[in-house]
Amino acid sequence: MTGTTSAGVPGPAAVPRRHRPVSRWTVLIVLCISLLLVALDATVLHVAVPAVSEDLRPSAIGLLWIVDAYPLVAASLLILFGTLGDRVGRRRILLLGYAIFAVASAVAAFAPTPEILIGARALLGVGGAMIMPATLSILRQVFPDRRERAVAIGVWSAVAAVGAAVGPVLGGFLVENFWWGSVFLINIPLMVVILPVARWLLPESRGEQDGPWDVVGALMAAFGVLGAILGVKRLGGGAAVYEPSVLVPLLGGCLLLVFFVRRQNRREHPLIDIGMFRRPAFGTSVGCIVLALLALVGLELIAVQYLQLVLGLSPLETGLRLLPLTFAAMGAGLLGSRVLARFGPRAMVAGGFVVTAGAVLGLTLMGQHDRPWVLTSCFVLLGFGLETTLFAAYESMLSEAPAEQAGGAAAIGETSYQLGAGLGIALLGSVMNAAYAPGVARTPGVPADAGAAAGKSLGEAYKVSDRLGGTAGASLRHAARHAFVHGMHITLAVSAGLLLLGAVAALRLPRRMECAARHTTASAPTGVPAPREHAMATVEASR
Repeated sequence: MTGTTSAGVPGPAAVPRRHRPVSRWTVLIVLCISLLLVALDATVLHVAVPAVSEDLRPSAIGLLWIVDAYPLVAASLLILFGTLGDRVGRRRILLLGYAIFAVASAVAAFAPTPEILIGARALLGVGGAMIMPATLSILRQVFPDRRERAVAIGVWSAVAAVGAAVGPVLGGFLVENFWWGSVFLINIPLMVVILPVARWLLPESRGEQDGPWDVVGALMAAFGVLGAILGVKRLGGGAAVYEPSVLVPLLGGCLLLVFFVRRQNRREHPLIDIGMFRRPAFGTSVGCIVLALLALVGLELIAVQYLQLVLGLSPLETGLRLLPLTFAAMGAGLLGSRVLARFGPRAMVAGGFVVTAGAVLGLTLMGQHDRPWVLTSCFVLLGFGLETTLFAAYESMLSEAPAEQAGGAAAIGETSYQLGAGLGIALLGSVMNAAYAPGVARTPGVPADAGAAAGKSLGEAYKVSDRLGGTAGASLRHAARHAFVHGMHITLAVSAGLLLLGAVAALRLPRRMECAARHTTASAPTGVPAPREHAMATVEASR
């Protein structure tokens, strides 16, 4: 099967260039390159933060916004642009996202002030919010057959893992050999190439055209998600839940989302069919995505601190220790379609959660001394288990959504991803701090104010111990390391409990991978027919 066809116009010369026969697997390559660029940009700045601080001298709040502007803006606009793509055309939104991404990258690379860099990062978030749901919704349309779509989603998720892993490594190389702006400059030549290629190869598709697009609802969703995630991020940053900086955006965002849901239920032509959440497969898949990301992001944050501050590894050594997790995730993504066809969504998602929980509990064997084989084995199981869960959850969610609402469904999935990441930092970070701080504050021979300062983080404890020096400093350093490991073990246990809760929730998913007629005969965009239609056309031609 080649997966190609004509657009139905007699004679090759009459076929518009963008509707020439295109393999659906060629379309997948273009979509994966798009995803790779966005995934790279999400992590490539992390290693450049010290260089940015030294050059632009931003305030502490300014530096926080330089890092957070991209994910916050992207998360808040996913539903807006996902549903807009269903109306005006997913390829059109994708191409516009490419252009915005290129312009924002150029501005960020040569930003002379922190304010301009923050604005450029926010604009990158706008471009990313256009690109991410468009790639997944186009994939849903191009692969109407569920078995082929499962293979495509596996490749798509493996590419996302590659981008997240390569970002810090590539960023470190560029900062070391050029300047911090080069981490943004690499986007421009790639976008210059991918924009005309995507315009040439990608088919246009859109969903239902009935009724006006709900502009008010889209803005409610955008500001609601922005407020909720901003409040969760500030909570994870150490602010108390009763502080206005947490309470105002969190409550405001949640209220807007409640009003958004009520508005969508009342409208004849809603942005998002809220009824999709009543389907066990869709609602459960979204919940599993949140739980999986909650565990992953919180654990990664703690793991990096443990590797560098407890084991004393360099940033490069830390990155290398994390690579087995990424490679295992890539392997799980590539094998995902076969595992899903063999075991079904329920067993795959639940099994992935159980494997991940086992890996997390295995990490409790790590103490103040390095055990590389234990660490590597657990990271391999962690990467494989989490990617298995995420793959099957994404595939079930996307397959359960109607093809005409693919953009909205993809946006919901990506928003769940961002929400889970924010909750992971807030929840597991709070557990870690609650378990760590008391063990440092009661250190014998250390003044109360020094103990309180050391209780903020392990890095701060090392600074305080260096200032104290002598026996008090050594005691504080030893107590802080012991308290951190103790807190890490408690946090790992809580994370394992959440993962097992996800395994129980996954029991609501279908037992088998249903490839019903409504999935295999869904309308495909111009130039990319359903596989069954293409097979019949081939048989007719052979006669």
